[in-house]
Amino acid sequence: MKRLVALLLVLALVLGAVVASLVIFAGSDDGDAAPEPPKRSARPARAEPAADAKTPPDEALAPFYGQELVWSSCQDDFECADLRVPLDYSDPAGDSVDISVLKVPAEKPEQRVGSLVVNPGGPGAPGTSYAAAADRVFGQRLTDNFDIVGFDPRGTGQSNPVDCLSDGDLDGLLAADPDPDNPTEKTALLSWLDRFFAGCVERSGSVVGHVTTIEAARDMDVLRAVLGDGQVDYLGASYGTKLGATYADLFPDRVGHFVLDGAVDLSIDSRQLSLDQAAGFEQALRSYVQNCIDSTDSCFLGDTVDEGVTAISDLVAQIDAEPLPAGDRELTVGNAFYGIVAPLYNRDYWFLLSAALRAAQGGDGAALMELADLYSSRGSDDYADNSSEAIYAINCLDDPYAIPASEVPGQYAAFEAASPTFGRVFAWGLVTCADIEVTSTEPTRDIRAAGAAPIVVVGTTRDPATPYKWAEALAAQLESGILVSRDGDGHTGYNVGNTCVDDAVEGYLVDDVVPGAGLSC
Repeated sequence: MKRLVALLLVLALVLGAVVASLVIFAGSDDGDAAPEPPKRSARPARAEPAADAKTPPDEALAPFYGQELVWSSCQDDFECADLRVPLDYSDPAGDSVDISVLKVPAEKPEQRVGSLVVNPGGPGAPGTSYAAAADRVFGQRLTDNFDIVGFDPRGTGQSNPVDCLSDGDLDGLLAADPDPDNPTEKTALLSWLDRFFAGCVERSGSVVGHVTTIEAARDMDVLRAVLGDGQVDYLGASYGTKLGATYADLFPDRVGHFVLDGAVDLSIDSRQLSLDQAAGFEQALRSYVQNCIDSTDSCFLGDTVDEGVTAISDLVAQIDAEPLPAGDRELTVGNAFYGIVAPLYNRDYWFLLSAALRAAQGGDGAALMELADLYSSRGSDDYADNSSEAIYAINCLDDPYAIPASEVPGQYAAFEAASPTFGRVFAWGLVTCADIEVTSTEPTRDIRAAGAAPIVVVGTTRDPATPYKWAEALAAQLESGILVSRDGDGHTGYNVGNTCVDDAVEGYLVDDVVPGAGLSC
């Protein structure tokens, strides 16, 4: 999974974990019932490292597995360290890279059951920021009983971050028309992509050729070892499910309690992934318009869902023809696309989309630009992290599939059938990886995780970014996969107000209670 469209997965972090002012977990699927007091873990408290924790899978890796992390206070209440890992696992005596790690100690250390390694998705979203937001993105039972540990996967955050474009040029790439409808727009988009991948090599050096998911999973096992855990407990969201499933396939005997939320189907090809996402975002857009109609006396978009979707499409076409002022910047059709899809990740953000669309209809693009900036981790002056670059670098290295630009029009019919509104954008996303200049040293794997402990896979029925059928598929692909289904809108299912899902996830991680097969919430 890669290309322009795959950038959508980064919102698992951007629109959740690190945006403290816009916590998506304010809504509830279960009304306003008072929460029950947190329960003590049924798993035994553990203070000492596991005896076999640091046994390496290969003796050549012993220096890395045997290292001791040097923790120091960071961000006031947390602990940070750097983990040293090989740049290339086929050459452990060669260059190494440092992985940034952040730990939030268990709030009740006397009942600590171990470390819970977490990943927010992307790929490209910093895991350290996700862990630092633990009190907002995880339930109290997890923060009471676990050290929450996040790491920035290689090439992201503070872990030798890949750099492919200057901030100004990254602005240009994100502003480009993602559905070019004339030769000038087509040339501009392809030129930006070519510059991007050339810049990755020029500005990042050798690390850009070693940012695969498989290498990140190998790093996670080194982290497990130095944390002193014989088996790792893990909670991964969105792309983090791919990372977790890959780890489980590489190290099935090291799998402790795994929860994969907002799952990626690892069995289908890139084109089908894009088609499924296109359909998911179309469904989310139509659900948003239906909510506007149902919750207001007169929806500003129209009286029917079709009218509302047409109004949004017409607005995008107008912005394509004439960009809107957005403060001291200009809202282009590329920015508008990201600004519209960003709030579709959770219905608690739909009011923001309504406000932004109203303003844009009145000729002011500032609110849509703010949503687009949130999507790409852009601040007022620069980018908060490299997630908008890392997602291309990682996804294209994992799978460099691409089609020539000349073949894109031949994809229109299928993609527009999946998504009349967004289909052509997703079709053009199939060209993204054509200009990648590096190749992976890791062979692809048929992910099964044979022999692993039970792995809980959570799927949400109207998830736009990781469609529900992907969760069904991943649970079936993993030999020990167990599906937990949430009926609802938005991306991912844990800690978004559904007590049934939360109890299943926390019951497994904290109490070792495996959810019943086919649990529906």
